[in-house]
Amino acid sequence: MPHNVSLIALVAAGLGLAMILGLVASRLRMPPLVGYLLAGVMIGPGTPGFVADMALAGQLAEIGVMLLMFGVGLHFSLDDLLAVRRIAVPGAVVQIAVATALGAITAIGWGWPIGEAVVFGLALSVASTVVLLRALEARGILESTNGRIAVGWLVVEDLAMVLVLVLLPALAPLLGARDAGPTADMQALALTVGLTLAKVSAFIALMLVVGRRAFPRLLWLVARTGSRELFTLCVISAAVGVAYASALLFDVSFALGAFFAGMMMRESEFSHRAAEDSLPLRDAFSVLFFVSVGMLFDPTVLVESPVKVAVVVAIILVGKTLAAIALVLAFRYPLNTALTVGASLAQIGEFSFILAGLGLSLGLLSLEGQNLILAGALISIALNALVFAAIEPAQAWARANSAWARKLDLRDDHLAALPMSTDRKLLSGQVVIVGYGRIGRHIAATLEQRNVPYIIADSNREVVESLRAAGKAAVTGDASDPIVLVQAHITRAAMLVVTTPDALASRQMVDIARKLNPEIETVLRSDSEDGAELLRRDKLGEVFVGEQELAKGMAGYVAQRLPARAA
Repeated sequence: MPHNVSLIALVAAGLGLAMILGLVASRLRMPPLVGYLLAGVMIGPGTPGFVADMALAGQLAEIGVMLLMFGVGLHFSLDDLLAVRRIAVPGAVVQIAVATALGAITAIGWGWPIGEAVVFGLALSVASTVVLLRALEARGILESTNGRIAVGWLVVEDLAMVLVLVLLPALAPLLGARDAGPTADMQALALTVGLTLAKVSAFIALMLVVGRRAFPRLLWLVARTGSRELFTLCVISAAVGVAYASALLFDVSFALGAFFAGMMMRESEFSHRAAEDSLPLRDAFSVLFFVSVGMLFDPTVLVESPVKVAVVVAIILVGKTLAAIALVLAFRYPLNTALTVGASLAQIGEFSFILAGLGLSLGLLSLEGQNLILAGALISIALNALVFAAIEPAQAWARANSAWARKLDLRDDHLAALPMSTDRKLLSGQVVIVGYGRIGRHIAATLEQRNVPYIIADSNREVVESLRAAGKAAVTGDASDPIVLVQAHITRAAMLVVTTPDALASRQMVDIARKLNPEIETVLRSDSEDGAELLRRDKLGEVFVGEQELAKGMAGYVAQRLPARAA
């Protein structure tokens, strides 16, 4: 047996302990990822006994990030990204600025130098995409409007952090780095910024022009062979290969490269199969990501600096969350969307570790600062599932106890109700379609062909604005709120079609619709057979499972139930 088996030892110990502690956490009604984090602490240098190879753990974690982001790209189209740009871009920029200011001011209050305070604040400002994806997938809302906004927001954060990582070495002398070289002049700094933006732009253009055509073609060619292992190999090699090449040639992050690779591969008709085939590897490597986070943590910081740790956690869980909620509400999105985005950002992760490591190597961050960042990451990741679980109770409490909260969805909002000029034939016997994503668009197109009237209810303001501009009937808001369905004239509708996969929200919509219109038919979507079986068992309506097949099946069913009308 060879003596150097550090990789095998890491995988065996990491996955084995993660399985045991994840099971214990689950039995204690905690998220399994808490067990994964504790497994990392146990095999890390901060605790006695076996210590796994930190460098190998970091590389395995990077592969996990690549595969997870690739999987998100497979379910996230360019149209989805552009649809949320009006809130994701300014929201992410302002939220980074607010969180950085909170962290920097706190660090200055502790007596830290300004440069160290800025790096510390930046590290607290960016959330973990991996943690967010796991949370959204676990709740079945990754493809909902709220999920798209949260993912788009974090993609913008990732792009901003790529720029920060490139600029930080050039700015180190200006920020007072220890043992810094000569101060960078403004011309060199402008050149660095321009070069970075040019590289990122070139990468995105290459993926949109070449990747959008090449990846679907490649999948089709491999699928023709009929070999399952070749197909899986093609998917995994594309994810890891593009991620590595994008980092090597364009200086973008592995995560961003893999995300764009998945988004381009989504154009293929085999994208659903690609997502299914890569799922086991994505799950295994995402566990190793959380294990690697736990390995970085030094538990002594909890004893030596408990007050500072508490302040860092408060900035992440409270400061960032409240800032995000306020920003989303300022854009006139529903309270549920604001709470979901706020919960999504209530943690920090992979970019924070990279930034902390770079700051330490440049002399811009002390070891204490790095330990505080890691402590904040570990605690916020462990608590993030609880923050998400608190969304529904918080929303219910706010609406029950605050008239202001009840008015948030509809405050002076011209998109909340249909215009008075709406054609009266759209307001009787119509189909109310909740969600105007890929499935909703397909159903709406089918109804138009058969001259069946419909009204769209969607939480995305940009989507509703574009529908209104095209002369279509649409209202904005969370359709699990009775007011939104009332504005869609559910009382006179023939059918309610829910195209979003959130089972809890679907249940609420059906309950509301049947109370207001006992004769209404309901058609629902589920992303899993288990979820579909639960919905069918409770007799909530006709349930469809899948993606492309689901869209066609739902549209066909609706068209069959509602015959074409004369123009």
